[in-house]
Amino acid sequence: MQRRVSMADVAALAGVSGQTVSRVVNDSPRVDPATRARVEVAMADLGYRPHRAARALRTGRTQTLGLVVSTLETVGNFRMLQAVTAAATARGFAVTIVTVGAAGELEDAFERLRDQGVDGAVVLNEATAIARGSTLPADLRLVVVDSAPDGRVSIVQSDHAAGARAATGHLLALGHATVHHLAGPDGSFAASERERGWREALIAAGAPVAEPVRGDWSSASGHVAASAFDADVTAVFAANDQSALGLLRGLAESGRDVPGDVSVVGFDDVADAADYRPPLTTVRQRFDVLGERAVATLVDGLDDARGQVDEAVPTQLVVRASTASPTR
Repeated sequence: MQRRVSMADVAALAGVSGQTVSRVVNDSPRVDPATRARVEVAMADLGYRPHRAARALRTGRTQTLGLVVSTLETVGNFRMLQAVTAAATARGFAVTIVTVGAAGELEDAFERLRDQGVDGAVVLNEATAIARGSTLPADLRLVVVDSAPDGRVSIVQSDHAAGARAATGHLLALGHATVHHLAGPDGSFAASERERGWREALIAAGAPVAEPVRGDWSSASGHVAASAFDADVTAVFAANDQSALGLLRGLAESGRDVPGDVSVVGFDDVADAADYRPPLTTVRQRFDVLGERAVATLVDGLDDARGQVDEAVPTQLVVRASTASPTR
């Protein structure tokens, strides 16, 4: 079996001491840039990988982050998993995942993460509602993605309300008298914020506000919801792209054309949204930026006593062929 490359091997190739290599590995500022570059080149040439357990003994850090999630079945959660993992890897951290379904499970999850020695944890999306009703560990640094303000933890979120206002305003500007809403599930922060933005845009325009039709993020719920929108409905803002996809199918089955009879806007800008029939107008979430900001907020907060962060990542309206001016 091939011998593992050691720190001494790197030191010999770079022409430095083992202590200098250790400082580079641990990102110490006490190494001049030229020496650091020489050591990093030697590490790359030899294929050296720092031994995580040994480094943990030296630094008190495992270079591992926890990720707490309620489910990985939704598109948003899965894309956030990808984004957080990519951002953590870029910073030299591994990720361990725990799933929860209730408050008691969340407390057990935090205990498991402590047992694994994670340096901190990111709590995703629907799991944040569970976190709000739970006792959070004082000894574990947390960053929550999508949550109402909470002085106990840092929060990173998309600006859901602004995105919903943009979507609703786009439909009103096309000449629709009002915009109906296919909402997300009760208890979801993202769903409630998108509903808030939709409602605010209608009220500001003096347009009628109909009761939302409630879905659960799935395309199946969007398909079922199509029958709840009467024939006089000309515009629908769906809380996410998956439910918009089901809505498109349901409207087509009822003989209603999109956008000829009904304009539809989604939220997320999933990879397939441009290939829906018709291509879907939607609000783009920057999952890559959300993941990077969540990891950066967590990692940067490990070494200082900074206060809690509350950051909103902008969204962007992407106009495609599923929206048009009303024909009646």
